[in-house]
Amino acid sequence: MTVTQTTTKSDADAPAPVERDHLRRLLATGERPAAPSAFASARAFAWRSMLKIKHVPEQLFDILLFPIMMLLMFTYLFGGAIAGGTGDYLQFLLPGIMVMSIVMTTMYTGMSVNIDINKGVSDRFRTLPIWRAAPMVGYLLADVFRYAAAGAVMFGTGMVMGYRPEGGAAGVLLGVGLLLVFCFAFSWLWTWLGLITRSEKTVMSISMSIMFPLTFLSNIMVDPSTMPGWLQPVVKNTPISQLVDGVRGLFDGNVDSASVATTLIWSAGFIAVFGFLTIRAYNRK
Repeated sequence: MTVTQTTTKSDADAPAPVERDHLRRLLATGERPAAPSAFASARAFAWRSMLKIKHVPEQLFDILLFPIMMLLMFTYLFGGAIAGGTGDYLQFLLPGIMVMSIVMTTMYTGMSVNIDINKGVSDRFRTLPIWRAAPMVGYLLADVFRYAAAGAVMFGTGMVMGYRPEGGAAGVLLGVGLLLVFCFAFSWLWTWLGLITRSEKTVMSISMSIMFPLTFLSNIMVDPSTMPGWLQPVVKNTPISQLVDGVRGLFDGNVDSASVATTLIWSAGFIAVFGFLTIRAYNRK
């Protein structure tokens, strides 16, 4: 009678006794590999977010198509009524609508954070010997690519429609850089919301409740001087209006240094306040 011995896959894959002894000696006497730097950790998580875009490219549709739709609609539907012609209104509108579209896409950062929290992925991240803020910074670094792509598509569409920046290539690059800095800083607000809310739908509803009045109560589409006198000071001093003035001035070659400086101060404030709240909420989650 022959006895057939079966070997499971786990037994076959297990290291031999000699190999196990060698591994034990390495673990006992060998030095631990150095922990990755903060930049390397954040870069790895940024690449993880970029891979999501690679595998699900459909998520770029609303980021790339929505800005074009907004630019076309407001230029050709309202340009004649507001500015008397689409050409003049396009020169005024494009920097503002670019700010509006890209700033509104920052909301998706909070949704991504909330999805990872609810799936338990963030619990695994916290067990790794990495910089604690790396996952959050990684989200934001990947989103900067999304913002830049949306800005490039919108600016290219505006050029085809007839927009001409008086500030030249340097002014455009500086304006886009200012916009990206603000969006990176502003996104910390949404990462914090993504951590403290229960579902991505809640993140979306709160974000829309904040973004719609903040963007429409601004100088994106119309000059604040056409508004009621009591409303003008409010509109002119919102962070979005200051950002639009800074970007519009850089694009047009009439740099508004006060608006640029104010935007940078707002950006530093967002990072200081909501960056701190985000890291604290992430550590306590």
